[in-house]
Amino acid sequence: MDAKKENKESSYMEDDGDIGSVMGFSGFGKKARTFDFNAIFEQTRRTAIERSQRVLEEREKEGQMEVEGESSKSIKASVQSEGTKALLGPPGNTANSDDDDEDDEEATQEDDDDPVKKIPDTHEIILQHGTKTVSAMALDPSGARLVTGGYDYDVRFWDFAGMDQSLQAFRSLQPCECHQIKTLQYSITGDVLLVVSGNAQAKVLDRDGFNVMECIKGDQYIVDMANTKGHTAMLNSGCWHPKIKEEFMTCSNDGTVRTWDVKSEKQHKSVFKPRSFQGKKVIPICCTYSRDGKLIAAGCQDGSIQIWDRNLSVHTKFHCRQAHAVGSDTSCLCFSYDGVTLASRGGDDTLKVWDIRNFRKPVNEASGLTNYFTMTDCCFSPDDKLLLTGTSVKREEGSGKLVFFDRLSFKRVYEIEVTNASVVRCLWHPKLNQIMAGTGNGLAKVYYDPVKSHRGAKLCVVKSQRKGKHAETLTQDYIITPHALPMFRDARQRSTRKQLEKDRLDPKKSHKPEPPVSGPGRGGRVAAHGGTLSSFIVKNIALDKTDDSNPREAILRHAKEASENPYWVAPAYKQTQPEPVFAEESDEDEEADKEPEWKKRKI
Repeated sequence: MDAKKENKESSYMEDDGDIGSVMGFSGFGKKARTFDFNAIFEQTRRTAIERSQRVLEEREKEGQMEVEGESSKSIKASVQSEGTKALLGPPGNTANSDDDDEDDEEATQEDDDDPVKKIPDTHEIILQHGTKTVSAMALDPSGARLVTGGYDYDVRFWDFAGMDQSLQAFRSLQPCECHQIKTLQYSITGDVLLVVSGNAQAKVLDRDGFNVMECIKGDQYIVDMANTKGHTAMLNSGCWHPKIKEEFMTCSNDGTVRTWDVKSEKQHKSVFKPRSFQGKKVIPICCTYSRDGKLIAAGCQDGSIQIWDRNLSVHTKFHCRQAHAVGSDTSCLCFSYDGVTLASRGGDDTLKVWDIRNFRKPVNEASGLTNYFTMTDCCFSPDDKLLLTGTSVKREEGSGKLVFFDRLSFKRVYEIEVTNASVVRCLWHPKLNQIMAGTGNGLAKVYYDPVKSHRGAKLCVVKSQRKGKHAETLTQDYIITPHALPMFRDARQRSTRKQLEKDRLDPKKSHKPEPPVSGPGRGGRVAAHGGTLSSFIVKNIALDKTDDSNPREAILRHAKEASENPYWVAPAYKQTQPEPVFAEESDEDEEADKEPEWKKRKI
């Protein structure tokens, strides 16, 4: 090794010497190393292939060992079970373990087939939105954030990954000032949020609550609502297009359903006008898109459900005149995941399921579901086998419930008592497999199962509550005064006479009055004429006591001086100016002077 090093160093020195001799100096010193990157990359690729092959071989061996161990265990178990059955069982009873395995598989299949066992209701968390009704709820597509809105005008943002066990919202705002929140919904990408409130203008916010766009308000004096650029009355509902991320829809008390584009806030895209059997205007209470986004459905105040083709806004494609009771508010429409079934929640305390291919009669119907709100929800389970809705109750007259119906048989298979108030909003998120419910007393409850659910509420319940800062735990703040220590205090006077003499010299302590100003004045004071310049001016103005009540005397006052010392007018007209002749005072003037002041004519 030493010989190799010496040879390398000698070769380096020779090369340096040759180059140095050419350049005119002795050498460069030690030469830098060179690398062949292609060879290095090839070597790393080969080692990676060899390692992956080894890992695969080891995994195959482990799998074979596990299979052999399970087979040996099953053989031993079958032998033991046969032996015990031969000893304990009755004669002639030779039951096989294969039958037991088949029974277990059938039981697991029954559990999978039973949709009720998939309901995640073993655990719950309570989010305190406020004290008034939670009238709107929304979850983003990933299930990371929950948004709640209510009758208290507030919109609260809840982040499951950022919350701890205190379950506090990270943001609260009032985007629509003094208007109740009707609907909240995230777009399909989850980057923007639609806010529909009691005013005529819907808003779109970003994920942090900042304004992205606001719909324009229409002209309320135009009769044909198709000729206005926006809604002219209170909004009732709204939703996003399931395929196009920039398009959303709203319905209003002005009798129209309008589609909008986020990029063009100055005018709507299209207008759909529901009509009654007589052709009169009907108010839409709720609206929704089909799962493929090709159909637009609206539940109207006359009890009808009207469905249009998204591209044809004049005539309806499907129309059911008497879907619900006349005059009741259809609070929710929801399409199933297969896009064929439509569920409607009526203000007549019913829940109906429709097949849009045969839209004349409902497929199934459930009654006795009390509904006091115009935004009571209904939704399908992620596997499309169950239908969920909430019930309303009067104050302190029972508990609001989440009721589950089987989609095919439409039997009430399950129910959850939520709280002693109405259940207004309900969501069943397909990714999280968690159920959210908004109640009439300001609560937002989240139901989940630690095994069947994913993320969501499971992320925040495991985090311990953060401790308060030390400064916040102080019960009493101490005020430390500067120069309070004895070393900073002034020395105490032994005799009071000296202290009195000092105080006498101090003008502030002795309350010495200010001396009169001598000279022109200083410090904003004018000498002998008051304290300020304004008082001096006022005093000088008041000194002029000339009486100009008699204009004749006022003019003749200067006549003697003007005749003796003419300066301005008289020298110019000395030769041509006639002598002035003034009227003599008469008795009338004297009598007029004697009249009292209140009889004199005011000039």
